[in-house]
Amino acid sequence: MSVTEKTKALFLDRDGVVNIDHGYVYQSEKFEFIDGVFSTCKTFYDAGYKIIIVTNQSGIGRGYYTEDDFLALTQWMKTQFSKHNIKITDVYFCPHHPKKAQVQYLKQCQCRKPAPGMLLQAMQEHNIDPSSSVMVGDKLSDMQAAQKAAISTRVLVRSGQQFDETAKQYADLVIDSINDLPAHYLA
Repeated sequence: MSVTEKTKALFLDRDGVVNIDHGYVYQSEKFEFIDGVFSTCKTFYDAGYKIIIVTNQSGIGRGYYTEDDFLALTQWMKTQFSKHNIKITDVYFCPHHPKKAQVQYLKQCQCRKPAPGMLLQAMQEHNIDPSSSVMVGDKLSDMQAAQKAAISTRVLVRSGQQFDETAKQYADLVIDSINDLPAHYLA
C-alpha cells in the first residue's frame, strides 16, 4: 500500500457490541464477549479492514475504575482477539463526562460520542477512508458520531437492550447482534 493510499476500517463500540454491557466493566472476569464477535471481526480483518474500537468510558471519570484498570482490560481483550488471529489496530477511549465526573474528567469534550473526535483521530492516525468504512454501535451517540465523521455505513445493533428509537434514523442497518452483520458490507 502506498503512503497516500487510504485503508478501510471496521469501527466498533465496545460495550454492547464487543462484549455484553453489564455496566462499567473493567475486569476480565466480568468481560463477556458477544457471540459471533470473533468470527465477524475475522471476516472483516481478512478482507483488509482495520479493526478499531472507539468507546466512551465515563466509569473512569466517575471514579468507578482507573485508566490503568481500563488499559489492563484492553490489553487482555486485544490478546483474546489475537488468539483468534485478529489484530486490533487501535483502541480509543473517552474518560470524560459533561455532568457526572470527578473534576479532572468533568468537561464537554470532542472525544465523547456523539462528538466524532475519537473517530477523526483514528482516521488521521491510521489513514482511514470513511467512505469505505463501517461503524457498528448500539447507541444513538455511536450513530451520530459516525455520521459526523462521514463514515458511510452505520450499523446499529440491538444487543438485547432497549435503545433510543431515534438511533434508527442515523443507521443504515439495524441488526440484533454483530453476528448478523451481512458480508456484503465487505465490498
